[in-house]
Parts: sequence; structure tokens; C-alpha cells
Amino acid sequence: MTTKPEPLEPHLDSVLEQSERVIDLLNDWRRRQWIRPLDLAFSSFLLKECPDAPPLLILSSALLSHQLGRGHVCLDLNATLLGPSEVLHIPPIGEMLGMKAPFEGILDILLKGLTADLWAKRLQYEALISSGAGSTPLVLERGRLYFRRYWAYEKGVRTLIDQRIGLFIDHSDPTLDRELPRRLNSLFQSSAIGPIHWQKIACALAARQGFTIITGGPGTGKTTSVLKLLALLQSIQSEESEPQKPSPRLRIQLAAPTGKAAQRLNTSISKSIRQGAIDPSQHAEKVLEAMPQKALTLHRLLGYQAGSRQFRHNQHHPLPIDVLVIDEASMIDLEMMHAVLLALPANARLILLGDKDQLASVEAGTILGEMCQRAHKGHYSFEIQEWLLKVTGEALPKEMIDPASTPLDQAIVMLRDSHRFKEDSGIGALGRTIRDGDLQALHGLWGEGYRDIAVVQMIDNDIKPLQRLVIEGQLLLEEEGRYGYRHYLETLHQDEPSRDAHPEDFSAWALKVLEAHSAFQVLAGVRKGAFGVDALNTLIAESLHQEGLLSASDGWYLGRPVMVIRNDYALGLMNGDIGITLRLPVEGGGSALRVAFPNEEGTHGVRWVLPSRLRDVETVFALTVHKSQGSEFAHTALILPPHHTGIMTRELLYTGVTRASEWFTLVHTGDQSILQKTVLQRVERHSGLIAHG
Repeated sequence: MTTKPEPLEPHLDSVLEQSERVIDLLNDWRRRQWIRPLDLAFSSFLLKECPDAPPLLILSSALLSHQLGRGHVCLDLNATLLGPSEVLHIPPIGEMLGMKAPFEGILDILLKGLTADLWAKRLQYEALISSGAGSTPLVLERGRLYFRRYWAYEKGVRTLIDQRIGLFIDHSDPTLDRELPRRLNSLFQSSAIGPIHWQKIACALAARQGFTIITGGPGTGKTTSVLKLLALLQSIQSEESEPQKPSPRLRIQLAAPTGKAAQRLNTSISKSIRQGAIDPSQHAEKVLEAMPQKALTLHRLLGYQAGSRQFRHNQHHPLPIDVLVIDEASMIDLEMMHAVLLALPANARLILLGDKDQLASVEAGTILGEMCQRAHKGHYSFEIQEWLLKVTGEALPKEMIDPASTPLDQAIVMLRDSHRFKEDSGIGALGRTIRDGDLQALHGLWGEGYRDIAVVQMIDNDIKPLQRLVIEGQLLLEEEGRYGYRHYLETLHQDEPSRDAHPEDFSAWALKVLEAHSAFQVLAGVRKGAFGVDALNTLIAESLHQEGLLSASDGWYLGRPVMVIRNDYALGLMNGDIGITLRLPVEGGGSALRVAFPNEEGTHGVRWVLPSRLRDVETVFALTVHKSQGSEFAHTALILPPHHTGIMTRELLYTGVTRASEWFTLVHTGDQSILQKTVLQRVERHSGLIAHG
């Protein structure tokens, strides 16, 4: 049980009388780790520069900084007043559970009697805050308090997206409308697996405008759709070229927020091409020629400059591209999206791919989720309905037509039919149930006989079931095929080349081990605690060592899996890259440890790195769900903590479940309320992105 804190000083009823009292209170919160040192430092700086600033403004500046650290773009005054302690998590939810008044409602007491209008009025101070004009550090607009930089990012992102949506829409030229049906029919010769061919609709809408979002769950065909779209755009480009001249290639670039996501995009694109996703197109060869050799991280694409927030490519030095496709767009934060939009040439198309129901970026903003919040119900205009029927032959459902639709609504397509998870898939059913927040369906799901989902329950903190799971992959002998970590370690030992083998044999071995390792992954919702990532990594390493599968359980040892946690441009390693520690022969006899990473293309070769050169890595027998985004594993085991915390949300659970392609195992301590609370709790990040439209 949480220990009751010492009494707060100064008394709450007098805090907002003087700014110095606010700083005293914030100091107390910092000592309790309720806010960050940065939050206190910012408020103290403002008071030092403006000693007569209103006390409520000093408090609000700390709360704004605190919210930014939690992923919010702004401090929403109206939303905060509905439940200050719950919205701001001050005190943290875990501590609130063990406290008695007045600690349960510190902020409720401080803000008591305020309305949003009165709060805004009491923030007025010309030197520090404005409605956007000038250069004040704070901006208050429409009941939202911003840091000026983030206000400018948000306003800029919405303006630039709205401008790009309007590109290429020319109703006075009937050529596109006349030719689109033929081109689309040549690309989509097979029928849809659902009542509506959403992939075909996505391509049609994206050909019409300069900005498109294609969202959908795992296996709904986002990659296939974008390949067909690129073929469509290339055919338009070729047929519009001058006679007797070679048709120009589109300058296409693929990108993703992290190295792992970029690598997976490379693999998905290559797989789709091998499976003939664009064979029906007469311009398929030109598209293949135009396709880049590899997807880049957004930092590498824009030209990251060490020690700076600026990139080499910007509005003054735009990217040399015609089409930019960004996968895993749910991971893009507000600042990065702003940088991408600034760096795009005026007539370039931007296509975002992602699952709107996944976790948002760790940094501030939830761009994809906010823009797609109306995607499920469509909200298409009558004009678009008629146009789509004409060029695709697809009739939108009446309930998806909205007379009050917006231009942004017409730029978003949600793919709804999964090619990966069939009707008998427990993973697919579980993902949909979590996504929809259906507790009744969730409760009965485990008893419906699905073979690809399982539950492991640890009674009285008995970790033996967990140990068996991570080693073998299953608890029952008849559950053959559910990979655990034994699989990759036995591959490592059994297939190791002889010392005098050719270097290519060692690369082939490393790739085989890396592939085997990707068959199973333990995920955790939290980092700290008995079942957080840190403790789980120690437990799993020790368990594998005791089983005789590892020679050691700490330091650098054969078989240690590591993840890069910070981009290393010198080594060519990106945040999210996973490598396995292996051994190579060295001159003079013997062997030495090297870490094998798949190369940047993600399909051929290996990069060998000395362990001593890897400073920003961590062991990854267990990963946070956040770190797993952009990855896919045959078997995923998600471990719930024994107590529900504020970061355990529906989006986190959904993301963890949908990392699995063949099997999913849920591990919990027996308290079903934790699962239920997690499904009910949504990620709520405050911003004004939609309001700026």
C-alpha cells in the first residue's frame, strides 16, 4: 500500500494567492516525482523573468509542461476542469488509490470554482501569453494553452495537409475520370473479399488528390493497396508524357518512423512484388524500376543533423521526390509530421499508411488517430459517392454518406477486410473485440475453442508457468508449433558453421538465427515492477541459463538479443533494430563475439558489429509494447502487470495482440479486472489539430 505523504506546504487554500507559493507546491510535487524537474524549471524561469506574473499562470505553465511530457500537445482547460486529478494524473493514479483527502483531489481543490472562461481570463499577462500574435512563449487559443512552438507545429500541419488535399483535383478536365475505370479494373482483376472493394476505393481517392490516409488493421492490404496505387500513378504519368519521348519515372520514396518499421516495410513490399501484386498493370515494369531500393527512417530521409532540431531538407531545400509513402504512421509525432510536410515539394503526393487503433507516438501528438477518428463511419460527401460509383463501380453504404462531411474525410480510407486473420482466427477476433471495447465478447472469447490464442495464469506469483512459456512456447505438449526462445537458441547451436567455413556461411547462419528469433517475443505493458520489462529480461535470461541454453545471463554472451534504442548513423543502425550476439572465428585461433544485424534492405546479408561499439542497446527477451510497434512475430506473449496503471490502455493491448501473426498468449496473475480496466481505458491526448480545420 502506498505510504501516506507528509503534509503539503503551503496549504492548498492559499497557494494561488502568490506565485512563490505555487513554486513551493511545485517543488513538493517534484520531490514526490509527480512532475518532472523540467516542469518545475520552466515555471521557475517564467517567474524569474516576470515576478508579477499571475500565480495561476505559473501553475498552468507547469501543468502544460507536464502534459507535454505525457504526449499531450496542449493543456485543454475545459477537459481538465471535468476531472483535474484524473486528466493530469497528479498525483499518479497508483498513489491516488492509497491516499485520503485532501490528497485525492489536490488539483480539484486548487482549481475549484474555475470555469474555462474564468481560467483563461486569469491567465492574461501580455509578456508571456497571447492568442498567437507576437512571440510570447505561451499561446492560448480556443480554450487550449500551448507552448508557442507546438501551437505553430499544429497550425502548420493542419494548414499544409489541407493545402495538399486540394492538389490534382481538377473537375474541368474529364480525362482522369474517363480513364480511371479502365486503369483500376486492370489493377483489380480479382474481386474483393468483402462486400466493398476498399482497396480499389483507396487507389481511386489517392489518385484524385495530394494527401491520402489508408488505415486498417493487420492484414487488410495496406501494402498491396499502395503498390497498386503506385502502378496507377505511374500509368497516369506515362500516358500524360509527350509523344516520342520516354515516359518519365515517378520519383518514389518509402519511409517509416523507426528502423525496424522501415525494415518491415521493405520486407512487405518485396513480398507483395514477388507475389505479383501489380502484375495486371501494363506499367508494372516501370513501377518496379521506380521503386526505391529500401525504405528509410524519417530522420535519414529528411537529413538528420546531430545536435539540432533542424533537418537538411525543409521548405527551402525540398526532397527530390514525387510520391512519399510513410508506413506505421501512428508512430509519427506532431513535430516530425510538421518537418515532413515542410520538406515535401509543392506538387508531391503524401500517402500515410497505418492502423488508427494502435498506440500513438511516444512524443507529443497522435496525428493518425486524430485524423482518422471519423474513418469507421466514412463521412463521405454525396459528390464523392457519385464519383466513386462512376470510376470504381463500388457503391458506398448510405450510412457512410454525410452532408456535413469535410475535405479531410474524403482523404481517408479505412480497409476493413483482413486477409491475414480468417473467420476462425482467435487473434483476429480478439483484436476486434479489444478495438471495439466489447467486454462481454471478450469474457467469452477464451472459451470458444480458438487454437491460436491461449491464457497463462500465474497463481500466487508462481512463475513456473511463465518460465515454461518463454522457454518452450507452450504449456501443453499437444500445442506443437508455438515457438518459445528454445527455438532460436537451438538453431544457433545446431547450425553454427565450423571454424573454417566460408564467411558467407556465417552470414547465412546469422540470418537463420535472426529469423528464428523473430518467431517469438515476450511483450510487457510496463517497464518497472515485478512483471515489467526490466525484471522480465533478468528473469528470462536466468531461466534460459539454468536450462543450459545460455552460457551466462548478464554482460555480453552468446545468444544475447539486443535492441538499438537510439539512432546510430555512424554504424548505420536505427532505433528499433534487433541483433543477436554470435561468435566468429578470429585470426590466430579462437573466436570472438559479434552482434549480427540484418542489413538495411532487410532481405540480404548481415552487418557484424563489435559489442564494444554498441552503447545504446538493451537486452530484449522482453519488449515494451511501444517498442514492438512496426514489428511482427509468429508467437507473441503479452504479460499484464498485477495492478492496473494509467498507461495500460485499450490501444496498448490491441497493439500487443496484433503483433502476433500465428499465436498469441496472454499472461496474467488472475485478476480479470486488470484486463477489463485496460480495455475500457482509452488513450486521450489533448490537441486542437481537428479544430484548426
